[in-house]
Amino acid sequence: MRFSEASTHAKNIIPIWIGTAVYAFGLHYFVIPNELMEGGLTGFALLLNYIFSFPPSLTTLCMNVPLFYLGWRILGKSSMAYTIIGTLSLSFFLWIMERLIGSGWLVPFRTEHDYFLVTAYAGFTLGLGLGIVFRFGGTTGGTDILARVIHKLKGWRIGQIILTMDVIVIGSSLFFLPKEKILYTIVVVFIASKMIDILIEGAYAARAFTIITHQSEAVAAAITESLDRGATLLPAVGAYSKQQKHIVYCVVARSEMKRLKDLVRSIDPLAFIIITEVHDVVGEGFKPK
Repeated sequence: MRFSEASTHAKNIIPIWIGTAVYAFGLHYFVIPNELMEGGLTGFALLLNYIFSFPPSLTTLCMNVPLFYLGWRILGKSSMAYTIIGTLSLSFFLWIMERLIGSGWLVPFRTEHDYFLVTAYAGFTLGLGLGIVFRFGGTTGGTDILARVIHKLKGWRIGQIILTMDVIVIGSSLFFLPKEKILYTIVVVFIASKMIDILIEGAYAARAFTIITHQSEAVAAAITESLDRGATLLPAVGAYSKQQKHIVYCVVARSEMKRLKDLVRSIDPLAFIIITEVHDVVGEGFKPK
């Protein structure tokens, strides 16, 4: 392995370790002490912990081993490398947290009243940990492996498979946990998903403008001069009129949306404007590469 490749792997593996450590902390500090749930294989491990007191570090590892073999055979070793690293790392840090709590070095946050505070911080830490892992190409195994295998064999959508598995796991916990805990779990999952989106897609959300106008060159020039933003002229042909024209495309910050719309309307009141949300914008005027 060349030095550059080893350096790239290290830059990915170290954040995966950090992300799984944060996720393991969130489970043991907020989720487990208050008997909340999680989706996927981790949620099933939590359920076994609540019913039989099985340690999650051991159950997650044991349940993932056959999935490792299945994923390695069907998905290939290159696709599974970071997943195996993330899963083993998660089991390790779950074990570390169990030792810290057992020895009294870490006292979990347990409450009987303010569950909203618990769900907020649980969702934040779980989403932060998973978001870091996902951003650097890793996963924590479990239903992710199974979903990718089923997708490859059957063609079903990965998101739908994972959602179905989460519903089954969380729904089955209704037989063992109060329904209030399940409702709080839904809040945890929602907050965690938003945190994951922010870390993967970027917290800086801009807006892309697609402007169809007969004054395309004048609009592009005004954007450059008034907003100090770049604009691109894309060649197009009207489907009905068959006339050749240019479409103006540009990306601006959310705070500049109103200014750009007013600018376009002042040049061409009949302009057709399409505004779409974009994430993680890299380049001049936005985040550096």
